[in-house]
Amino acid sequence: MSEACGCGGDDRPSEDDHEPERLWEVSELRAAAVAGVVLLAGYVVGWSGGPRPVELGLYAVALLIGAYTFVPSTLRRLARGKIGVGTLMTIAAVGAVILGEVGEAAMLAFLFSISEGLEEYSLARTRRGLRALLSLVPDEATVLRAGTEITIPAGELAVGDRMLVKPGERVATDGIIVSGRTALDVSAITGESVPVEAEPGDEVYAGSINGTGVLEVEVTSTAADNSLARIVAIVEAEQSRKGEAQRLADRIAQPLVPAIMIVAALIAAIGSVVGDPLVWIERALVVLVAASPCALAISVPVTVVAAIGAASKLGVLVKGGAALEALGAVRTIALDKTGTLTANTPTVIDVATTEGATREQVLNVAAALEARSEHPLAAAILAAADPAVPAQDVEAVTGAGLIGYRDGGRLRLGRPGWLDAGPLAERVAAMQAAGATAVLVEDHDTLIGAVAVRDELRPEAAHVVAQLRRGGYRVAMLTGDNNATAHALAKQVGIDTVHADLRPEDKATLITQLRQHSSTAMVGDGVNDAPALATADLGIAMGAMGTDVAIETADVALMGEDLRHLTQALAHARRARRIMLQNVGLSLGLITVLIPLALTGVLGLAAVVAVHELAEIIVIANGVRAGRTKPLAIADPNRAAAPRHSQSGDRTSRITPDSMTTRIRGTR
Repeated sequence: MSEACGCGGDDRPSEDDHEPERLWEVSELRAAAVAGVVLLAGYVVGWSGGPRPVELGLYAVALLIGAYTFVPSTLRRLARGKIGVGTLMTIAAVGAVILGEVGEAAMLAFLFSISEGLEEYSLARTRRGLRALLSLVPDEATVLRAGTEITIPAGELAVGDRMLVKPGERVATDGIIVSGRTALDVSAITGESVPVEAEPGDEVYAGSINGTGVLEVEVTSTAADNSLARIVAIVEAEQSRKGEAQRLADRIAQPLVPAIMIVAALIAAIGSVVGDPLVWIERALVVLVAASPCALAISVPVTVVAAIGAASKLGVLVKGGAALEALGAVRTIALDKTGTLTANTPTVIDVATTEGATREQVLNVAAALEARSEHPLAAAILAAADPAVPAQDVEAVTGAGLIGYRDGGRLRLGRPGWLDAGPLAERVAAMQAAGATAVLVEDHDTLIGAVAVRDELRPEAAHVVAQLRRGGYRVAMLTGDNNATAHALAKQVGIDTVHADLRPEDKATLITQLRQHSSTAMVGDGVNDAPALATADLGIAMGAMGTDVAIETADVALMGEDLRHLTQALAHARRARRIMLQNVGLSLGLITVLIPLALTGVLGLAAVVAVHELAEIIVIANGVRAGRTKPLAIADPNRAAAPRHSQSGDRTSRITPDSMTTRIRGTR
């Protein structure tokens, strides 16, 4: 919990750092339940005319139990010069005891312990993204020393070492390719939607997955200073910054508490000079009780719990009240491209033909070769083509393409440059300008066509962007893809502000610049988005496909695969924030009215507490309204996106709502 919280932040009972998953696992709520039972017993004794000492004794026990949840930590905070809502509640309870109203003091402690428990419960979902991020780097690496291959711990790699990266292995640290060609899967690092062809002289990043070629890489940074380590540093720094954010109630309480204490002291001092000291000291204590923000303390947590519970039914997981408040306050939305605006599923978007060939013939030859390939583009081509007879003796030419044989002739498929585009040069250039990956196809050594494959936009992307703009949000796209791809897709979806060719550090820097103008949310799904998610005022992870680090770094996770959950989550949070502000306004308005009435003696302690309790019922009822919402209506079920998968480490796993909840809770 925040260091600024009224009960003491990290000083509160930790239950051995066990993160509660249910209400009854929260120590404050268990204490409140016991205090409530004892307090009720005291009321019963009083109403039945029982012994007064027994009644007071029960009230005192209830007061001690309730006060234990916040008074010790409040005192420790005061010793460090920090104040919060807990400070004023402690003073109010002490004042009530001095006035002889032990039952009223117990009621204050009981109500505040409930509010603290609800706040703790709403913030009980933890993060473990850095472990997922660091798992992208292998524990060991193969290096060439004196012409001999040896395996060493990745942490012992030194700048200048020659690292050998075999097919399917992850790169242990950053470096420059000395020899070898391959297709690198860098989606987790740069956000590229398709593998990147790499050759001597190209830079490779820690955590990248090597394709089919063997690479010799000259190490340019140690494991402690590579690209992933820098991402970790950014995430740690920004999470620390967010950890210092104050709760809404405490932001109000910080100036309110000392002001009330000063006013009460002046009332007692001046009144004692001009009148009966006992009368004015009593009135000063009543003013303290009147100014206690009981309604404020309990209304915000109730609203938070209700709103977060409702959001989870919408397929949106919100990590605490601060995240909910920030979600309702954002005005700028920065969207990652791959996996967020797009489905991260490459699709054939165009087929060019020549030499009298048909579209079907071009796709048939391409499918004959790709049937024997594990290249990520193969699935897109096979999905677009009719069943084809696989080619024989298919051979992968690293970093170039495929060669195979069928019907006595040679078939080839590969990138422009390895194959001559000839009469299709302009068409291929247009495909690339449209943000697609183009491959040329030869049949019996004759060029017959070209196939363009692109990661297409989600069906609902343009609609969502339009809704965001109508809602007054500023929308920007941040991506690691090249400029041509980024601007082509941004134009389709209706986004004017585009930032492309970005490394993770670049995204974080841009988010910092956007935050200078307005509260900014970053929406992403991969490791490459983690620094930006942490740097933003609010990080939103596309949970259905995001890697652990994106989900855990983010403040909000969208479990569903429909981007329209984003606009619904924003609308829900705006409404919840309005309810919070309504409750805060009512609470402060109540204090404003009660203080002069208590000061003039119109209301005594019992009347003040009764008004407070009535106000608490009102604000709780209003806060519960934040739990009312409607599930996302899918007008056309055929628009539902295809199942998506997330790659974590070297395995692929389906992320379901249940598994997402487990991740957010931080359990194993």
